Amino acid sequence: MTGDQAKAVAESMLKMWQFEFPATCRVLEAVKEDNRAYKPDEKSRSAWEIATHLATADIWFLQSVIDGNFAWDPEAAKKAEAQFKSVNDVVAFYKSTFPAKVQEVRAMSGERLAADNSFFGMITWPNVDFVAFGNNHSVHHRGQLAAYLRAMGSKVPAIYGGSADEPMPM
Repeated sequence: MTGDQAKAVAESMLKMWQFEFPATCRVLEAVKEDNRAYKPDEKSRSAWEIATHLATADIWFLQSVIDGNFAWDPEAAKKAEAQFKSVNDVVAFYKSTFPAKVQEVRAMSGERLAADNSFFGMITWPNVDFVAFGNNHSVHHRGQLAAYLRAMGSKVPAIYGGSADEPMPM
């Protein structure tokens, strides 16, 4: 992949992730303080755990592309997720941090975007391909959280179309 190709792919993938951003914010906002401990099964993560993971993992994916290195530090992840005291904290962090990280990736050179990066030795792809992978990871966890919402007493926001709780305006 050439640098010019990597820049074009990055722009396309970043636009897609930015398109997903408002829906992710709405799903995060639908978690309420009084129901954030909800989980459908004892093996499941709680809504709070998914919300904090979603917000911090999106930033971690983008930072890993920026750094050209996927390094997992479980203690750092726990610390990042523990910084939040309320759902509003999670949403505020995500709304302020995600757009800035997208801009950092957008500013990367084509050569850096085209350079290989390894996902813990399991997958080696050009950095730019991990932008799409990160978006997929984000949508996956947003879907998990959205599936919890009605059962935990929250309203399900519109994501790709209206929901029973939030019809799309015509």
